[in-house]
Amino acid sequence: MTFRAIVLPAVLIGTVLLGVGGGSSAYGQSADPDVTFAKDVLPILQRSCQSCHRTGSIAPMSLISYEEVRPWARSIKRYVESREMPPWYIDRRIGIQKFKDDPSLTDEEIATIAVWVDAGAPRGDPADAPPPREFLAANAWRMGEPDLIVSLEEPHILAAEGPDEFPSYIVDPGLTEDRYVMAVELKPDARSQQVLHHAVTTMTEFDEEIAKASFLNEYAAGKNGDIFDDDTGRLMKAGTKIRFGLHLHPYGEEIPVMVSLGLKLYPKGYVPKYTLTSQHMGDDDDLLIPAGERGVRTDGYTLLTQPTVITAFQPHLHTRGQAQCIEIIIPPTDEEGNVLQFGRGNSPAPLMRQQTLNCVPKWYFNWHLVYNYAEDVAPVVPPGTVIHVTTWHDNSESLRANPDPRNNIAYGQRTIDEMSFAWVSYYYIDEDDYRARLAAKDAAQMSNNQDNQ
Repeated sequence: MTFRAIVLPAVLIGTVLLGVGGGSSAYGQSADPDVTFAKDVLPILQRSCQSCHRTGSIAPMSLISYEEVRPWARSIKRYVESREMPPWYIDRRIGIQKFKDDPSLTDEEIATIAVWVDAGAPRGDPADAPPPREFLAANAWRMGEPDLIVSLEEPHILAAEGPDEFPSYIVDPGLTEDRYVMAVELKPDARSQQVLHHAVTTMTEFDEEIAKASFLNEYAAGKNGDIFDDDTGRLMKAGTKIRFGLHLHPYGEEIPVMVSLGLKLYPKGYVPKYTLTSQHMGDDDDLLIPAGERGVRTDGYTLLTQPTVITAFQPHLHTRGQAQCIEIIIPPTDEEGNVLQFGRGNSPAPLMRQQTLNCVPKWYFNWHLVYNYAEDVAPVVPPGTVIHVTTWHDNSESLRANPDPRNNIAYGQRTIDEMSFAWVSYYYIDEDDYRARLAAKDAAQMSNNQDNQ
């Protein structure tokens, strides 16, 4: 078989330095000095901020009207220039930059906000304002109305104080025939969000009292949701039960925890072309972060045995997480695109090629975001490709979120323990599909090169 490595979107060459801050007052230098709230700033807030910053949503203040925004103008400037808000922590200088459901601001939008604030935050002409944005209800499903909703039969009562709890519940969704899942979303109710560290759902089949489980979905604090590619799904067999594995962290108040799983299904009898897999990559079960140290590095590697499309990257760390990068290590190919074989003859082994996909240079525990690649830029890689996940932790006093920098920290499930993996979503493709995707990307690259000449 013939395989060759695909050319990914342009990547900045170099080492990613930890702790690099984003933004400065330089954002405001090239913006139009006559910006106003109504004409220039409000459209930005509508697109990237108001879904959270409105009455009844999760953010601490509403940013709908000028009267609500004006007192927060300088704080808004500071947070957008540092790229702490809106939550989207991909390093914009390296790797893939085209994603589904990306709320981040462009440099031009940040410049607009900075100049508006520095000019005294003028209101402008209300007639210039766009129509008010319409929002989904607070309890609405982001993926759209599910075909099937599976909820805990009754709330789990979490005590106000005590250790982390890890309850597990199995619920029967009542599925009487095989169906393929095309979208999935796990949603805690409003009160449960503050105590739910994460939840994992698995599809569990029972065969002669032997349980067989396969991953379905994972939720973590602040997660924005999984988005499947077209004609990609997960099979749920008739009689499958849903297991909810919860990780709960008490916060001083007794909470009745309730979570629900929404499923959108392909039509009966329809079989999608691809089966999506999401799994841990980069795990280090021997993780040890010495007291007082920062920049503690761990590495993990996963081998892909078939041609693969990588669809999403989601870092998973706890409160001492500092940063994480994902790269692919691609096997060498000859001029015809054949993956070179190792161990034959006396010639030196050829070098594999490394390519960074993405880095999150500053980790925020409250935002377990999944970065879903746009389908036209999703990496397509040959068999033998290795996914390399590098993670850094900070156990020093300089980290404000550090519960106790005096203790060595090891791998564990509790919030006060640590982890160092990424959820990576992908699906395998056959050789013909692989070749067709390579040809399409080559043609697109050639067209782009001609347009830029």
